Amino acid sequence: MGYKEKVVLITGGAQGIGKETAKQFLQEGASVVICDYDESAGKTALEELNNERLAFFKVDVTDSKQIEEVVQSTVDRHNRIDVLINNAGITLDGFLTKMDESAWERVISVNLSGVFKCTKAVAPIMLKQGSGVILNASSVVGLYGNIGQTNYAATKAGVIGLTKSWAKEFGPKGIRVNAVAPGFIETGMTAAVPDKVLQFMKEKTPLRKLGKPEDIAAAYLFLASDKANYINGTILSVDGGLVI
Repeated sequence: MGYKEKVVLITGGAQGIGKETAKQFLQEGASVVICDYDESAGKTALEELNNERLAFFKVDVTDSKQIEEVVQSTVDRHNRIDVLINNAGITLDGFLTKMDESAWERVISVNLSGVFKCTKAVAPIMLKQGSGVILNASSVVGLYGNIGQTNYAATKAGVIGLTKSWAKEFGPKGIRVNAVAPGFIETGMTAAVPDKVLQFMKEKTPLRKLGKPEDIAAAYLFLASDKANYINGTILSVDGGLVI
């Protein structure tokens, strides 16, 4: 898809969807920088992907200073950033009446404020270039809500608001902004889910199966490409028809 000499920055890139996304961009010739709070997972990803065009930085997306440092290091090495994928996210589920304020604030800090801080750090680089693509991780939960996920749903709905606002703000400057809204995906998070719940998820999805990280990575790969150069401000649901 023409990613040779392109530079891609992925948050939450050490495992799951993030790691698979890094893998697919590397296969297409891009230079990839993955950021993750989990240093051990980051080192493992470096070993598994084993590519000289891949770099890892331990970054907490709630820390503006750390974000600015990795952005500067990336620009120092590559002179540009072509694609930012705001993939980092966490869940701390619970019914509203039992949810601690700390669980609310932590999820907001990572899933919503982290997207704001990372994009704020990268946007000036793209504006100077006059080009770039920003892709945000939303969720079907952000579109339709979910029981027991007040905090998570709020962040993913918020990400949709950011995406549409930035698409209008940056579009005239040559920068496209879109989001992907995954459905039920097989990741480390779902590995801990009881079988009967997983079966319920499959039965609720018209395709009768869970998605894979490869499915979301492929959506990112397409949206970042020139083949999607007239797609801006879109929330692409990749959910097997879950929300039909």
